[in-house]
Amino acid sequence: MKPVPAVALSKAKLRKYARLHQKKFRDQEGLFLAEGLRTVRELCQNLPDEEMLVALLIREGEVACFAETHKEKLFSISEKECAQLAATATSQGIFGVFRQQRSADTAAEALLAKSVRSFIVALDEVQDPGNVGTILRTAVWFGADAIVCSSGTADRYNAKAVRSCAGSIYAIRHYGVDHLECELRRLQKLGYSIICSSLEGKDFREFSSWPEKQVLVIGNEANGISEAVRALADRLVRIPHGGAVVRVESLNAAVSAAILMERLALS
Repeated sequence: MKPVPAVALSKAKLRKYARLHQKKFRDQEGLFLAEGLRTVRELCQNLPDEEMLVALLIREGEVACFAETHKEKLFSISEKECAQLAATATSQGIFGVFRQQRSADTAAEALLAKSVRSFIVALDEVQDPGNVGTILRTAVWFGADAIVCSSGTADRYNAKAVRSCAGSIYAIRHYGVDHLECELRRLQKLGYSIICSSLEGKDFREFSSWPEKQVLVIGNEANGISEAVRALADRLVRIPHGGAVVRVESLNAAVSAAILMERLALS
């Protein structure tokens, strides 16, 4: 199959897109950069609307079948330009520039307030962008309504987070807040129960039922849930270990989130 014809990317746009590796410029432009065939393809397949795709950048000679439907936004880049954009050691030579999810969604907010059953995931200072991306993708799988992130949580548009969520970033409403405890109080007023993952919590298997509206809070990889958030918890839950002897201190944050999401969402 022949490469899709594309015009050369201008130096001005190259500089602009390369700066998207920095959070300051991502937030300033309202854009993010995605890299790799699978990630870019899935994002293109799940666009809320065509305007969310700004540009497709493909290394000279590379083939990307999905790009056929986005010819007007397709640009060709050289090997040197590819190296300037790449965040991985071995780049596949395929990049996408996308608009960040729109933060204001009053219709979705009103729907959550009125819904009888709802499930939200909150991230309290989760600092590994790989964990953030994996949790986001897992939340989509289990049908979560939204993800809310504290100010200290890794940026959802970080290159590693975008790769880890593998194109799911448009599939769920997600937003950041300056003070997570304030947002959790607001959600409690809307009828949500706050469920915090904690090593000091009760074995999650001991609960015979779960609230209709719930927020699952996943804490920092090293320190767990912050005191201010923990004080709001309606339930503290833990995942029991197997075997007679505990051989590791704790589970990875994304693994813990997946186990608890399965129980809360499917029980």
